[in-house]
Amino acid sequence: MKGRNGKLPRRGVYLLPAAFTVANVFCGFYSIISSIRGELALAGILIGLGILLDTLDGRVARFANASSDFGKEFDSLADQTSFGIAPMVLAHEWGMNLWPRMGWLIGFLFVICGAMRLARFNIQQSSTDKRFFIGLPIPAAAAVVASIVYRFPEPMTSRSQALPLLVLVLVLSLLMVSKLRYYSFKDFDIRRRQPHLTVLFLALLIVTVFTLPQAMLLILASTYLVSGLLLKLSSLFRVPKVPAAEQADPKET
Repeated sequence: MKGRNGKLPRRGVYLLPAAFTVANVFCGFYSIISSIRGELALAGILIGLGILLDTLDGRVARFANASSDFGKEFDSLADQTSFGIAPMVLAHEWGMNLWPRMGWLIGFLFVICGAMRLARFNIQQSSTDKRFFIGLPIPAAAAVVASIVYRFPEPMTSRSQALPLLVLVLVLSLLMVSKLRYYSFKDFDIRRRQPHLTVLFLALLIVTVFTLPQAMLLILASTYLVSGLLLKLSSLFRVPKVPAAEQADPKET
């Protein structure tokens, strides 16, 4: 079985990225169980751990030349469990259950939009700019829900409290199937030399996340959420460049 670039990797190397994907599914399943048990903060942490594993399995597959069509489909199914179903079970137990009918309908919309987002990603990988995702990635949408619950783990007690959560989940659903562009970080190669300031920034970021995990994870998830909107606004106000051939000759004026 060959990788996507046609090269034959060492025998058994496919087990490594598959192990990360299996661990991702485990985190998603355990998050669902934790949400049902009322351990909401733990459920949020497990979704975040699943996001980390999902990021690593793709990079490990590329580094080991172990990418395959099977791995792509397996990863998508894992993402639907960990970042589609698990965050909605968490949101339901946190406060959406206070709106019995509207709550599960909007939660179901999130799951469906997440599945559509994953399907669109799979068929557009070869035809889009690798630097950007089209639509909010489903792990990022799950990160917003998980980070909010992790920061404020106490379940809601009134329908008025839960109403903003319904609106947020609805917005996340629509952003996943939107045409907004989100930076993918795929052109960031850790094997290349990086400026000293980049290394320093990453070190400070890691220290801050470990020092203030609840606040920083929420800030990071929220920042990425609005980045697509800001990128769209910047493109609307950007002045298009006029080709040199179309510019007027000063001698003619």
